[in-house]
Amino acid sequence: MASEQEDFLFADQEVSHDTQEGDTGFWDVLVVDDDPEIHSVTKLALSGVEFWGKTLRFHHAYSGKEAVASLKNLPEVCVLLLDVVMESDDAGLNVVKQVREEIGNHAVRIILRTGQPGYAPEEKVIREYDINDYKMKTELTRGKLVTSLMTAIRSYQQICELEQQSVALANILDASQAILGHTDMVSFGKAVVQQLAKIIGALDSGLVAGVTNGSRVIIFGGTEHYEEFIGQGLEQLDNGRVIMQVQNCFDREVHQHTDHDITFLLEGKSRKAAIFVEVEQPPSASQLQFAEIFLTNVGVGVDNIKLINELRDVAYKDALTRLPNRANFVDLIAQFYQPGSDDLVFVLLDIAQFSDINNGLGQEVGNLLLLAVKERLCLEFPQSQLLSRIGADVFGLLLPSQLFDEQGFVDTITVPYQVGEHVLTMHFHIGVCRQADFHHLGLETLKLAYIALNQAKQANKILDWYTPDLEEKMAWRLGLIRQLRQDFEMSKLEVWYQPQFSLETNNVIGCEALLRWPSGNGDYISPGIFVPLAEDSGLIVDIGQWVLEQACKLQHQLSAQDIDISVAVNVSVPQFKVNNYAEQVKSTITHYQVSPEKIELEVTESVVMDEVKTVIETLGELKSFGVEVAIDDFGTGFSSLSYLQQLPLARLKIDRAFVKDIPDSDSGAIADLVISLGRHLGLKTIAEGVETQQQADVLKKLGCDEVQGFLLAKPMPKDELLVFLNATDHDK
Repeated sequence: MASEQEDFLFADQEVSHDTQEGDTGFWDVLVVDDDPEIHSVTKLALSGVEFWGKTLRFHHAYSGKEAVASLKNLPEVCVLLLDVVMESDDAGLNVVKQVREEIGNHAVRIILRTGQPGYAPEEKVIREYDINDYKMKTELTRGKLVTSLMTAIRSYQQICELEQQSVALANILDASQAILGHTDMVSFGKAVVQQLAKIIGALDSGLVAGVTNGSRVIIFGGTEHYEEFIGQGLEQLDNGRVIMQVQNCFDREVHQHTDHDITFLLEGKSRKAAIFVEVEQPPSASQLQFAEIFLTNVGVGVDNIKLINELRDVAYKDALTRLPNRANFVDLIAQFYQPGSDDLVFVLLDIAQFSDINNGLGQEVGNLLLLAVKERLCLEFPQSQLLSRIGADVFGLLLPSQLFDEQGFVDTITVPYQVGEHVLTMHFHIGVCRQADFHHLGLETLKLAYIALNQAKQANKILDWYTPDLEEKMAWRLGLIRQLRQDFEMSKLEVWYQPQFSLETNNVIGCEALLRWPSGNGDYISPGIFVPLAEDSGLIVDIGQWVLEQACKLQHQLSAQDIDISVAVNVSVPQFKVNNYAEQVKSTITHYQVSPEKIELEVTESVVMDEVKTVIETLGELKSFGVEVAIDDFGTGFSSLSYLQQLPLARLKIDRAFVKDIPDSDSGAIADLVISLGRHLGLKTIAEGVETQQQADVLKKLGCDEVQGFLLAKPMPKDELLVFLNATDHDK
């Protein structure tokens, strides 16, 4: 696995990094993994990476316990690269819980990394404990790792800024309270200077001056050093610097800045004033922003109601779209909990592959797309309520049940978007929850819609509705994946083999390796159930490699017994997405000292069509090595036959769907087409699912080369296969 991990971290991808002039220093990253190689490979993969003028500084922990201790001692850590499964199945998730609940660190961004995603929850922990990202180790290429890290650091910055803003805004509120109750301009002016100095970190020294009707500048308030000049003209001061700065502020009608002082222009409803404050060092941009907020409240008579509204905007408004954000939505959706009512539906829509837009066209285009989606929703659904931006690319809204039409809604939001110079056709995943299912807690209502949304994603559907049984299905699915992983690690999975026969000689010419999962009660769990789960969770990558190894071991044993047949192994889409998959296959075959020509890979049409160019290159490399390739289930899913000639194939495998009804209700027309196509392309054809002699006769007459099925031999364990082969004629 170490070489695989190194491969996915060093995948040949180009990633552009936007850097900004700014502070020097480090972004502190804590790598938590019980595998030392993950630490070294991660550090090496990210060497030299800079974000906004800062390099990465790595800290390391090798268990959940070490991670918690490190975070207690290293509050400056901004990103946690956290393995899920370490000293226990849920060690990483326990770390998340302790970080958020016990340590109380809500700023550090957490990226879960796992090669065993079956242990990771799909929803609950990610939402409740604010996990920034959840990735399989096999999908984290170097580029994707950098992108995830960039997103996490940007999020960390924003959270820290929000925390700083929260403190500063609290100070503004205190300052505004402090200047209340003054009935004369003198004490009011002094209080304003004192509070403003606190906000910008300045000296407690300054004055407030205003312009009279005769255009004379009068000092009407100030701190102790200027108290003797109150009521006098500005020209009476014995400080030319102060006089010049205040006069320039009025003349130019803008704030004045030097290294030693700052003069703010305060424009009220009926008069203008200048507030001069001495400083030891220039205030920061954020301090000036908060000073402006404070001065605005001073200028309108310390309007605390406006201040509270501004504070709420910071906490509850999405900065880009100005829509309610997730926190605001969670608060407001609870108001719509009305048992027995079903007048509304909550629609949660996720922009599919939004990250591709950001990565391919830039974040500016991504932001414009988000604004375009918001405008579309506002324009087309004026009857909606509580339109909110729930996540980076997730919007939510309430619609009247009687007006919600699934197809109409989908058609409306999928009309291409004009985004700057681009016309983008976007796809969405949508989860819908009925008001009758709403929860009195807003977060729980949001959870229900997310369950429906994720169900739509898993089923490759555009839209799905929440039903109570979905939660049970999710729990069942996670439990099955967890059990599969456990049984795989305990070597309980089995590989059986089904012989393949030549129709011309009736000899065994090969066998197909088939994965079997014993249920523990004498039965076997159907591959149709557990293989898709293994593929979705990424577990199929490890299992597929193990099956290939078992096939190579069998082939080595067959060669030792002078049994000359090939062994076919099925390959799934996730396996092809592993970097340097061809090298991995070649290395395995070489390790077990078997002839490459005696190992055949069976790929489905979905594998080919997933990433055509990559698949063609990978299969070409394997063919050059000597490995034969067959298209499994041919005819059930090809999007384009134009790719067929480009694929380095040895045979086409006729799906059992085109065999099962021969000769009763099927003349074999489709099988004939496949056989004819294979003949013209110089490929052998093999039919699966042959269960009757009549089927075999028809296929032989049509020119099919090979068959497999219950007619000739059922799948069997390896030991039974060896007995079968030694008792049966086969090529030697």
